[in-house]
Amino acid sequence: MKKLVQLLRDNAKPRPVNIKAAANEGGDEATMYLYDVIDSYWGISAKSVADALAGINPAATLHVRVNSPGGDVFEARAIKTLLEERPGNTVVHVDGLAASAATTIAMAGDEIVMADGSYFMIHNAWSIALGNKADMTAMAALLEKMDGTIAADYAARTGKGVEEIAALMDAETWMTASEALAAGFVNRIAGAAESEPDGDEEPDEDDVNARAHWNLAAYDKTPKALTERGKPTAARQPDYAAIHANNRRRLRLLEIA
Repeated sequence: MKKLVQLLRDNAKPRPVNIKAAANEGGDEATMYLYDVIDSYWGISAKSVADALAGINPAATLHVRVNSPGGDVFEARAIKTLLEERPGNTVVHVDGLAASAATTIAMAGDEIVMADGSYFMIHNAWSIALGNKADMTAMAALLEKMDGTIAADYAARTGKGVEEIAALMDAETWMTASEALAAGFVNRIAGAAESEPDGDEEPDEDDVNARAHWNLAAYDKTPKALTERGKPTAARQPDYAAIHANNRRRLRLLEIA
């Protein structure tokens, strides 16, 4: 529980995350950006994805662009189901990072494409529970079942045995695009020209900043390449209102940790 709270505390935005699916002029292709943590309150929720999907042609090819450090496994599972039930083709693009619960969402793709330089991480499921020892025991049993379901999804995608996948999850396995391709988790690696967004909507400034870096201290085996911040490209004036809201949010998360 505490690790999931830490992940949300360190990465969630100080405002609600509204997901949009922007269609091209012909309406036969659309793009959705999932550039945040996965959570019903602090990040991307299944409801926000459902609302976005309601605004596009169900038969359109949907490009789901993912850059997420993960989050709540149950919310991710609901998003995966929403994408899988679409009649149209779904192409998942890993633009920067698909970690933890974000890889569950990625499994909904009819095709999964990773950008060169991106990362893919699988591990055992995380969630949050409140209550007494019986509640915690029940959550542990539920997470064990969820791990089995997720392992089965990965096995179906890769052709590997469930036992082998479970070992990779136990080990918190981080993969480069080449490693994920070799292991069968993705279908191909996109070059720089291919990794540009489809559809008419561009990611906002916060999305671009999020793509550049996530705080992954909640994980045990984060590659060094993802823990070193790059130099800022331009000076920006602090948004003190956002900083204040962010600090209040962190205090609330600490209260339940």
